[in-house]
Amino acid sequence: MNSPQISPSENSATDLAYQKAILDSVSRTFALTIPLLPPSIEIVVGNTYLLCRIVDTIEDAADLSPESKQKLSKLFLDAVLEKTPVDHFVKPCLEALKHYGNQNELDLIAHTPTVLRILHTCSKADQNAVSRCVSIMSEGMSYFHDKQTQAGLKDLKEFEKYCYVVAGVVGELLTTIFSNHSPAFAKNIKGHEDLATAFGQALQMTNILKDSPEDRARGVSWKPADITQGQLLRISYEKLQDSLSYILLIPKEELGMRRFCFLAFGLAVMTLKKISDRKQFSHKDEVKLSRNSVMAFYAFASFAVRSNTLMKAFFNAWSRSLSKEA
Repeated sequence: MNSPQISPSENSATDLAYQKAILDSVSRTFALTIPLLPPSIEIVVGNTYLLCRIVDTIEDAADLSPESKQKLSKLFLDAVLEKTPVDHFVKPCLEALKHYGNQNELDLIAHTPTVLRILHTCSKADQNAVSRCVSIMSEGMSYFHDKQTQAGLKDLKEFEKYCYVVAGVVGELLTTIFSNHSPAFAKNIKGHEDLATAFGQALQMTNILKDSPEDRARGVSWKPADITQGQLLRISYEKLQDSLSYILLIPKEELGMRRFCFLAFGLAVMTLKKISDRKQFSHKDEVKLSRNSVMAFYAFASFAVRSNTLMKAFFNAWSRSLSKEA
């Protein structure tokens, strides 16, 4: 008896169901915010997040040498760019990570072919934007693989470069995707593209500050060695100012895009306020936002994004302690 034929649309639906399920498993925050985007943007942004998560998983593997990480990153990038079959990455990566503890991230790597199939259903313009983002991130992380020290990164310039390759480039990707799907946003952002980089960098700086106790415990610091905590908070505040300016350029009729960006922005502002108020903390859970706080802000953002005044008022109220950091 012949097996029943599966149509391309059924294959696509199965792939998208996997993307949604694994996104829920590997990121609580982005599983909450990505579905707010218009459907065509949701697919490509969710797909990009998963590709970036694979790069991060390689980076997070503490028992791999810098050389092994660089090799796996190269294999992954070649697969994304269709230079080599995807199995040339998946098999050696799973073997190298056989002692890795996060089973959801290992499952994601095993399903790299699924993630790439979804990418190839997106428009050529969106695919090119994703490929650029993943290339810069993968090659940039490879550059920093052997720069992990307890003392931190060399200086502020190197710190900003790190924040760019792991997150600033994602801000650029979002800008390209948003522009591909919204002519009004494309018109507004022209001449202000640098704000997109600041948006990504602000989110990454928040993560670095929040995760610093755990990084320190494993003998690593991503902070610049010549900058104090207060100075770093001040720099983060300035990046957040630019981030708000970026969000305000998104047309009010693009509510999904606005909510997506404002949620990520607002959670970063609230987290940095906790870090600033606490001064010292020994575990990221001490400055982690409670689920109630996250859901309350989620509800607030649903109507605040309709008003530039409300978004500015939120930022001014929550960032006062940051603005005073020396």
